[in-house]
Amino acid sequence: MNILKSADHRIPFGDANAIFDGFSKDDVIELAYASGDFMLAIDETGTIIDAAVNAADHSFVYQWVGQKWAETVSIDSLPKIEQMLDRKCDTALEWRQVNHPDKDSEIPVRYKVIKPANKDFALAIGRDLRTIAILQQRLLKTQQSMERDYLSLRQTETRYRLLFDNISYPVLITESESRLIQQANRACHSLMGAAPGSLDRKDVLDLVNESDHDALIAYFGAAAVSGAAGPVTVRLLDRTGTVKIAASPFRQSGNQYLLLNIDDGTHDVPAKSSDQYVLDAVEQMPDAFVLTDEQQDIIVANKAFAELVQTASVEQLLGQSLNRFIGRPEVDLGLLKKQLRDHQNVRNFSSVVNDLSGGEEPVEISAIRIERDKPLYGYSIRSVGRRERDLPRAIGDSPRSVDQLTELVGRKPLKDIVRESTDLIERMCIEAALVHTSDNRASAAEILGLSRQSLYSKLHRHGLGNLSGKDGSH
Repeated sequence: MNILKSADHRIPFGDANAIFDGFSKDDVIELAYASGDFMLAIDETGTIIDAAVNAADHSFVYQWVGQKWAETVSIDSLPKIEQMLDRKCDTALEWRQVNHPDKDSEIPVRYKVIKPANKDFALAIGRDLRTIAILQQRLLKTQQSMERDYLSLRQTETRYRLLFDNISYPVLITESESRLIQQANRACHSLMGAAPGSLDRKDVLDLVNESDHDALIAYFGAAAVSGAAGPVTVRLLDRTGTVKIAASPFRQSGNQYLLLNIDDGTHDVPAKSSDQYVLDAVEQMPDAFVLTDEQQDIIVANKAFAELVQTASVEQLLGQSLNRFIGRPEVDLGLLKKQLRDHQNVRNFSSVVNDLSGGEEPVEISAIRIERDKPLYGYSIRSVGRRERDLPRAIGDSPRSVDQLTELVGRKPLKDIVRESTDLIERMCIEAALVHTSDNRASAAEILGLSRQSLYSKLHRHGLGNLSGKDGSH
């Protein structure tokens, strides 16, 4: 069997005759199919005389049969076609990408041309790059979205630092367990007579008289547990007189911290419940924010939330149940409250906001449970509708909406569309239930009104993960 000499960068079989001896025509075709999505047979004039495809979504290739290969590509791809068809060029040319015009877009394809020595035609093997192009577009749009979010985060961080440093009264942030100072504002450094930044990573006990250490440690412990302890009076080191320290606990990245307000009698220190600086920052946040009581009745809401639910003013929202606006009544917030009881905070919970006009907007919710005599719940709500609309739909994606299903009319029989619609709705409902229950199968079956066995059967039929997820049993 005669085998073409390979280029220097390729290493052929050691005994090609033994490997390929006895290969049938069908075997050769299968090898070609394995190399690409379709094949074009091109005669010596550059005309496509035949075609073979490897998948149903490449049937457009048959439209090119009888045309010049060069006529099916865009102008900028013509030199590549001429080079690949030139028999004077090296037969071991690498894969070349060309673009085929298609309605309002282009189909990118990588080709490899094989020129048999004893034949007057060439065989072009093509690989459809549309899926890769769409993935690249998704990656680019995701990167742009991340950059926008990062810029917004940097701007928020800058505003926070300016706000923190310009508060007129002494404030510092410490770790709850180690009591190490994470950050102190200018007023605090001035009160302690310390250079800017010199208090960071110091133990807050080093700032007070040794005789008050035990009282301050006990106070921090009570504040961390109850979150509602009154201020403690202590004496600062090397200073006459006393100061009052009021601690507010909060959690970040799984760790607990204390925000300490220091009242030295010379500054107007606001009470924790009426800190105007914090209220102003919340009011001006670009993301929606809501604070509710144990019954999910709204106590505080900012302008962004009022705009999101399309109400005339924030005042109209006070006292209303947040269940009216978030997801399915009593379901989404119920799941959030359960996770908050277990973990204290939740990040990026997917849901929808129902506005007063009956519209829906997909959102991500981050929430925190604030321990008081009666717990409070804070919700930061970010709209993700724009991000989802920006992402292009991939080739072969299943329909995800009624509009996409109606596009199948004329392309598939009605019974197939109805069956696909039923499967789609069932699959989407199961996926939504699993998302809302953090993959807890027992809870998902309960909110879907199914038995656990029936849910497992449907999971298996739709190929939704394995059957070893959380089932809620102990």
